[in-house]
Amino acid sequence: MATLKVNRIGLEPQVYKGGKTTLCAGCGHNAISERIIDAFYEMGIDPVQVVKLSGIGCSSKSPAYFLGGSHGFNAVHGRMPSVGTGAMLANKKLIAIGVSGDGDTGAIGIGQFVHLMRRNLPIIYIIEDNGCYGLTKGQFSPTADLGSKLKTGVVNELPPIDTCALAVELGATFVARSFSGDKKQLLSLLKAALAHRGTVMLDVISPCVTFNDHEGSTKSYAYVKDHADVLEEVSFVPFFEDISVDYAPGSTQEVTLHDGSRLFLKKLEETYDPTDKISALKRLHETARRGEFATGLIYIEPDRDDFLTQLNIVNEPLATLPLSRVRPSREALEEIMEGLR
Repeated sequence: MATLKVNRIGLEPQVYKGGKTTLCAGCGHNAISERIIDAFYEMGIDPVQVVKLSGIGCSSKSPAYFLGGSHGFNAVHGRMPSVGTGAMLANKKLIAIGVSGDGDTGAIGIGQFVHLMRRNLPIIYIIEDNGCYGLTKGQFSPTADLGSKLKTGVVNELPPIDTCALAVELGATFVARSFSGDKKQLLSLLKAALAHRGTVMLDVISPCVTFNDHEGSTKSYAYVKDHADVLEEVSFVPFFEDISVDYAPGSTQEVTLHDGSRLFLKKLEETYDPTDKISALKRLHETARRGEFATGLIYIEPDRDDFLTQLNIVNEPLATLPLSRVRPSREALEEIMEGLR
């Protein structure tokens, strides 16, 4: 009898799958879900430890298609960051993954996105970015590029919001961009995201095959394949595996993540340093000016404390504490009131 394939914690790949997708055939979002399944399986993370969060839109249906045994919460449009913050404050031992869209993030949810980035909450925030509102017939979203065209011939006259540049500027400690069609790069970035303790903002260009995959679109499969500016080759070695990859001295930058895992960034040009915030912002602006997308690890700050550490909360999850430990006594309240008189 054939031996069942299991990961390092003894779970089969099937445990990491979700329901059958109802998205359009060929949708880039489905490829992202598949890479999430692969990443969690290969990292040996129990789905019971995971909370999945989303807002509204095609992208926000995605959590139904991976980690079926995890707890999920489909939030109000644009309000997923608040729900994620509450969940992590209640139980900091959870692993939070939020899936949003370019409309859910860049329009109604932009205020929430801004404050999530600056707090450095430990969460993996994925934007499934197709440049349009796929759930409401393909109108331009806030990330649609200047000059891009709808199928109807309408031209976008507004400049886009670059969520990566915004995340770098505001304080996210792991910022990356990838393409749903780049299996190797996306999987490496997702596994590294799971090893990072802080806000991971991963913008994944994910073409909408129904409304935004035509000539004239800058978020189509053909355009992205021809206009990706790959910053580096990303290799990831988790903490539970021996490092056996051989790199030539001077050609690779090594980054140690919070759990001891390591990222090896083989530079495709010697001048780019993903730990330099100014360089990251400069590269994003330069590639955008050329009509290209910088992909790979754009910025990382591996040694900054996350939001929960800054708050100095107790080690036990707050949700498990008895009332006697979270409610001040009458004497404590009287002492406070006396001090205010």
